[in-house]
Amino acid sequence: MSHQAWALDIFLAFLSVQLMVGAQSPVQMGREEFISNNATTCSDKGSDIDLLKDALEFFDADFFNDTEVKEMAEGAKELNIPVFRVNRKLVASVNGGLHNPSVLVFNADWNVNTTTHQSGRFNYPSVSGVQRPDRTEDLAFLTILELGDLIRTKKVTSRELTDIFLQRLKRYNHVLEVVISYTEDLAYSQAKSADDLLDQGVYLGPLHGIPYGLKDIISVPQYKTTWGSTTFENQVLDIEAWVYKKLRSAGAVLIAKLVSGSLAYDDIWFGGRTRNPWNIEEFSTGSSAGPAASTSAGLVPFAIGSETAGSISYPAARCGVTALRPTFGAVGRTGVMSISESLDKLGPFCRAATDCAIVLDVIRGKDPDDLSSRDLFLKDPFSIDIKKLTVGYLEDAEMEVVRVLASKGVNMVPFKLNYTIESVQAILNFTMDVDMLSHFDEWQRARLDHAYEAQDQWPVELRRARLIPAVDYLQAQRARGKLIKEISESFIVDAFVGNATDWEKVCMGNLVGMPVIVVPTGLKNITNPPKGGTRRRTTITTGIYAPPHHDHIALALAMAYQSVTNHHKQRPPIDDLGPNDPAEKHSMIKHLVDSTSTQLMQ
Repeated sequence: MSHQAWALDIFLAFLSVQLMVGAQSPVQMGREEFISNNATTCSDKGSDIDLLKDALEFFDADFFNDTEVKEMAEGAKELNIPVFRVNRKLVASVNGGLHNPSVLVFNADWNVNTTTHQSGRFNYPSVSGVQRPDRTEDLAFLTILELGDLIRTKKVTSRELTDIFLQRLKRYNHVLEVVISYTEDLAYSQAKSADDLLDQGVYLGPLHGIPYGLKDIISVPQYKTTWGSTTFENQVLDIEAWVYKKLRSAGAVLIAKLVSGSLAYDDIWFGGRTRNPWNIEEFSTGSSAGPAASTSAGLVPFAIGSETAGSISYPAARCGVTALRPTFGAVGRTGVMSISESLDKLGPFCRAATDCAIVLDVIRGKDPDDLSSRDLFLKDPFSIDIKKLTVGYLEDAEMEVVRVLASKGVNMVPFKLNYTIESVQAILNFTMDVDMLSHFDEWQRARLDHAYEAQDQWPVELRRARLIPAVDYLQAQRARGKLIKEISESFIVDAFVGNATDWEKVCMGNLVGMPVIVVPTGLKNITNPPKGGTRRRTTITTGIYAPPHHDHIALALAMAYQSVTNHHKQRPPIDDLGPNDPAEKHSMIKHLVDSTSTQLMQ
């Protein structure tokens, strides 16, 4: 037998029985004897790593160095193999494939433009008589409906709003690090078009003339789409993202490409690390860091972010903004960097749930170039009778939300979502990492992972993903299908309230395509505040979860809660942090504030 063939046997034995830590192998005796007879030599000369490197040739992946191969092997032993075994026991103990089908479903319909029945547009509440605030600060924190009424009645122009929000972005970006590219020329062109249309008597709806930002994994021609990564820092894609087309058609004005964590992983990017406006000693967490922080700080009225595994939920909760992760497939993803076709979702960060409903209404629908997108039938969230709903609350729900919704006539009941799948978190990681590696295979093979901004993130995960066999990836998808079935059977309420950032719920919700709206519910003092006090705060939020295709239920409940509370109206203290607050960034803020006119008065 050739040296490489022996290497492959040893490598596969390692994957299944932890060869490198001396576990007993079930392979035939001759190979056992070979391993046993050569164990000392392998240990003494480090040839175990050499053999694993040789074995990687059979995966056409023999480009890793010794340190990386050792790290991959240890990661496979610690993380991959236990999950392989759990999933096999769960879904592969019966032969023949008669049970627990994979969620990877082939669609034989050649006409990808075929659409299903779509619900009509939402009937937005009427807002009238809004007065233009005297202070720009107050104007910057108005909702979309309020700003829309000011534009419609010509109390403010789109050009003026574009000026105001661009200046706010530039004023605070040095501190918060939320902007990758300003789209200034495009913004003023779109603002002029919005104002001209209004002069002609044409009003496109509540987003007409409203400035906004896009997470910088969403492509816009002639502007950089960097994916937050050093590797792609100068990348310009001649692709008009579907979601951008939808917003442009509604009259919205793009003013900036906002920070995405590098390759959509956490809040570290090639230019720094995005901070939380409520506590600038903290980072904003999650790859939709720029959309969350800029919306929280009143630098844009709304922004579009994305989630594969928590990148809407986490930054929304950290920065204290209202944000919607919609049903999977509700929003087309053409022109958006892909991590996982079966997990990626786009959603809005906004001032309020009403704004989330408006933005979702504009951007939802079938994208002909995104095979996973759908014309979902959604009822109008503004017409839902919440008194007819039964809503569960988990043990970790914010009880104020429970009490408020009960006072509004909602039938609130204790609830527990039951399922038997133990490997939920690992299934999500397997799915995300293998899919991501398929999209960045060339990037890894070119060793561009060495230039990645956070070496303990994608580089480690994607190397380990090389050691996930196709069969075990498919077992994970079968286990995911079993999870979907169990969640569907357990979901006996119209919606439920619970923690928005519990990792198990984040993984479960993304795997089953469940919508959730993150709602601010309060503030508390930071841990270990400086002597003399501080106005920095930790935000408190909750999540309102609904079954897939029932985003309107989550939105209706969130709007009901916010109709009688004001947590979502609070403003972060980025100008006024308090006495004796020692943060490094504070002097930068003071300098910026002092060097800027006290307020940009109209």
